[in-house]
Amino acid sequence: MAGQVIIIMGSKSDLSFAQEIGKELAGFGLEAEFRIASAHKSAAHLLKILADYEMTDCPRVYITVAGRSNALSGMVDANVSAPVIACPPYSDRFAGADLFSSLRMPGGVAALTVLEPGAAALAAAKILALSDPGLRERIVKFQQAQIERILTDDQELATS
Repeated sequence: MAGQVIIIMGSKSDLSFAQEIGKELAGFGLEAEFRIASAHKSAAHLLKILADYEMTDCPRVYITVAGRSNALSGMVDANVSAPVIACPPYSDRFAGADLFSSLRMPGGVAALTVLEPGAAALAAAKILALSDPGLRERIVKFQQAQIERILTDDQELATS
């Protein structure tokens, strides 16, 4: 088993963004588990969810999807032993300034910030691939396909 990827959203309004991450994870043969919990509005619920996952022995990565004042990523990271990837949806409303709450974590909290859903999925897959050779092979194939696409595009451009 490659491990678990738990995507925790701050609210249901983040679902479509979180599903983009899930779609990319599926390309690596990983399933996402989707949960909703707010660090601001339902802290006890969030902590219960995290405690339940932390009791399992399965390798896991958490991906948090929360914008605006993103306390979710830091709260998750401060309460789990597994890696946490913050993937906040971009908002034109604040001209991107809301991303700062995902970038500035307090000391002792190490949530990683990745802005693109596909990149967050790839990062989670790479973390889990450290203990899963089959997943590592799928990542290498993905990277090779990226290289081949660039070489093909370059060749087409050079011959046109």
